[in-house]
Amino acid sequence: MIAIIDYGMGNLRSVQKGFEKVGFDAVVTADPKVVLEAEKVVLPGVGAFRDCMRNLEQGGFVEPLLKVIADGRPFLGICLGLQLLFTESEEFGLHRGLGVIPGRVVRFPEGMAENSEKLAVPHMGWNQISFRNRAPIFAGIDEGANVYFVHSYYVKPEDESVVATTTNYGIDFCSAVWKDNIVATQFHPEKSQQIGLKILKNFGEM
Repeated sequence: MIAIIDYGMGNLRSVQKGFEKVGFDAVVTADPKVVLEAEKVVLPGVGAFRDCMRNLEQGGFVEPLLKVIADGRPFLGICLGLQLLFTESEEFGLHRGLGVIPGRVVRFPEGMAENSEKLAVPHMGWNQISFRNRAPIFAGIDEGANVYFVHSYYVKPEDESVVATTTNYGIDFCSAVWKDNIVATQFHPEKSQQIGLKILKNFGEM
C-alpha cells in the first residue's frame, strides 16, 4: 500500500489518480498510524515551506516520516515534498526542514535571462531534465524528457552525489534527488502526462 500524506497542502487526488492509472493502490491519509504501516510513502506539497513544516508537525507526521525513511521503505517527495527534506529554507525568513538531506532551499536569483529575455519567477511550465544519477524512478525515461514545474525556490544539496537530475532555468538547478530509498522531484509527475505516469509506475515497483 502506498500512503499519500494529507497534511492540508498538496495536489493529493491527482497524485492518487496517477498511481491508480498505473495499477497501484494509493490511499490519501491524514493518520500518522497509516503512514507508519505503509509499504511506500509519498509526500506531496504546494504552498509555503514554513506553513507545510508547521502542518507536518501539528499533524504528528514528522516522527513517522523519519521512521519510514530510516527503515528503508521507498519514499517519494514531490515539489515542496522535496524541499522539506532539506535542512532549511530561506522562504519568508529562515525555517528548519526535516534535515534528512543536508542543504538549503533558495530562491531563483532576480534578473535571470535567456537569449536576452528576462525569465519570470515562479518557474512555471514544461522544462527538460538532464540525468546526473539515474535513480530507479527514471528507468525508461529519455535524457531531455519534458516535465511540469511550478516553483520559485530550488534545493542546493551540500553533497552533489544526491543530485539525480538537473534542469536549466537561467541557471542549472537540482530538479530531483536520490539517496538510498529516498527519491524526490521538484517537478510534478502527476502533471507530467505519460512521462510522469511512467515515473509513478517506477516508484510503485521499487
